[in-house]
Amino acid sequence: MTGSGMGCPDWPKCFGYYIPPTDIETLTWSEGKEFQKGNIVIRNDSLFVAQSDFTTSDKYDDKNWRHYTKHDYAIFNPTHTWVEFINRLIGALTGIPVLLLFVVSIFHMKRDPLVTTLAFAGVLLLGFEAWLGKEVVDGNLIPHQITYHMLGAIALVGLYTLLTIRLISFGVVFKARRDKTIVILGVVSLTLILVQIILGTTVREQVDAISKTELLKSKDWLDKLGIQFLIHRSFSIAVLIVQLIFAIRVIRTRSISTWPRILIVILFLEILAGMGLAYLDMPGSLQPLHLFLAILNFSLVVTVIGIYLRKTTY
Repeated sequence: MTGSGMGCPDWPKCFGYYIPPTDIETLTWSEGKEFQKGNIVIRNDSLFVAQSDFTTSDKYDDKNWRHYTKHDYAIFNPTHTWVEFINRLIGALTGIPVLLLFVVSIFHMKRDPLVTTLAFAGVLLLGFEAWLGKEVVDGNLIPHQITYHMLGAIALVGLYTLLTIRLISFGVVFKARRDKTIVILGVVSLTLILVQIILGTTVREQVDAISKTELLKSKDWLDKLGIQFLIHRSFSIAVLIVQLIFAIRVIRTRSISTWPRILIVILFLEILAGMGLAYLDMPGSLQPLHLFLAILNFSLVVTVIGIYLRKTTY
């Protein structure tokens, strides 16, 4: 979301290091400097990888280096590098509890096989996300792969939200028949959110492309973005209406009160962030906030549906 996807141009290391550099000097060739096999330098706007461990002489020797050919991105931005590195680190650390949860769930399979199934799906999905992350970097942020990678992350959020609700006891079951309309509205809400996020990524791709070549005023942004932005903006009305009906209908059942109200607040904050993007020259700080609120919106709808289903009976 912060535009740091290529902060580390290789995978799984970062510029050939387990701990990434903090300044450009580390990635610059100079006389009498030690390099280890796999370390990367930026030279003539290209990446070069050390062929072996060696210390540089007074002249650059092509035999010690091979050209990095997976892509041609050769920019070092320490902020982007460390954001991407922390992203990968969190992803790796996430694998530990995800794997442990699945192992523990196996011993409780007879009691609740759905928990084991969801836990196993989480392991597979996280592994797929890691592989797709590598593909995204190797392809220098291929647009559709970025979208797939993000949707996989959203799926993980939804899956572990459901799993948490399944594992936590919410007390006495609410003695009421389940309103199927609420469930349908919830599923439709989730579908609309995902469609809106995908539409938003196409707008983001346009913004990135335009910003590389032009410096525009707010009104000019809207003209340049074209039909995709108009669809994304208009579609938000449908998202708003359906989710408001869904949340209000759940509140009226008196089975859940807090979560639907939080959902409504987050929904309006998301829309305000989108309006800020449209009318404040597309500020970079609002882009990740807008998407974060959209993903939080998705998670809250899953939460409301999950709790509602646990608290009602047919």
